[in-house]
This record gives sequence, C-alpha cells and structure tokens, in this order.
Amino acid sequence: MNRILIAEDNPHIVDFLKAGLKAHGFTTLVVEDGHQAAELARGSDFDLLILDLGLPGKDGLEVLQAVRGQGECLPIIVLTARDGVDNTVTALEGGANDYMTKPFRFEELLARIKVQLRDRHPTHSPPSETRLQVGHLSLDLLTRQAWVDGRLVELSAKEFVLAEVLLRHPMQVMSKEQLLNRVWGYDYDPGSNIIEVYIRHLRRKLGNDAIETVRGMGYRLRS
Repeated sequence: MNRILIAEDNPHIVDFLKAGLKAHGFTTLVVEDGHQAAELARGSDFDLLILDLGLPGKDGLEVLQAVRGQGECLPIIVLTARDGVDNTVTALEGGANDYMTKPFRFEELLARIKVQLRDRHPTHSPPSETRLQVGHLSLDLLTRQAWVDGRLVELSAKEFVLAEVLLRHPMQVMSKEQLLNRVWGYDYDPGSNIIEVYIRHLRRKLGNDAIETVRGMGYRLRS
C-alpha cells in the first residue's frame, strides 16, 4: 500500500485529500509546517509528497531545497494557490516532479499521483486504463471522446469528467457532494444546482434513462 505525505495547513483541503486518497487505497500522514515536511520527506517511509508552497516555518520552496539537497528522489507534487509561469518554473527547477494550482479536481490530482508512482515503480505497474465502457456508453480517456451505441457524442470538458466519474462507479449511488468534490474540486458552492444542470445535459446527450436519480441520495449510472 502506497504511503503519501501531505504537507498542507488548510484543514478543509487536508480533509478533502485524506478522504479521497483513502477511498483509493492510499495511507496518508499530514504535517502542517515546512520543518516537519522536510524532516519526514528525507526518510524512506513515503512513496510521494504532496506539498503546499505556503507552509509556515519553512515554505514549500525551502522544503524542496532541503529534500533535494540530501539527494532524496521522493516524487513531489506541488499543490498551491500560487499560479503563474514564474512560480511553476521555480518549483519545477527546484526539484518538484509536478505542479498543480488550487482550486483543483481530485480526479486530476489522482491521475498525476498514479503517473509519479508508476514511473517510480515501473515493473509493478499495471497497464494504464485508457477506455471506460458500461453498457452502450464508452469513453476514451486519451482523446476525451464519448460514444453511445457506437455514435460519437460531443461532451463539454465538465460533462466528460462527470460522465467519467459515473462510469467509474456503475450502479453505485454518488451523492451530490461526492460529484461536486470529484468534478469541481474542494472549492465549490454546496448550495449550487450545478449538478442538476449537468445531469440534465448528460441525459439529453446520453439518453434519458442513462442516469437514475435516487431520491434523497444522489445519482447512479445504469448498466
């Protein structure tokens, strides 16, 4: 089981990361300051570090310098609110393997984590999944195309991600909060009706019976 070190001081983001990673079989340890992050990342107890740049005590760039200065090759994904090319270049040149800005989608972060772990342990990695199919619905994860009964269907970026989440959990009821978390990330308005709007869009494109509403619980894809 892969162990992930999370260096983040925002409790809302920490809870979001811990819940999502646990659901996908990862174990996590959270630290809230840069000194702890640098100390723990120098050991061999973790398979990957998720690093915020705005940490107290020692910021993320200093953590990168401390870890890489010791020759540690632990994969590091920077996750920060600092956007812009300069920040990205500085982090990557400082030794980060990847860089994501907040707000972020968990599904994208998960994909990037898997890439880093696959590259670190290539002989133990299963073939990457590039296509999802449930019943008459098929998604190509590389080309971001969707088909219904062999007919190409045009989906927007968010429609595709919502369909992907549902296809990954066929016949499983997904709550509105779960869908918001996975498609729109942690930074969403829980009072929004955006899920209902996009479910209507998908039903119109994939078929009215493709997605079932489970009253009081959420939605599920019918196989």
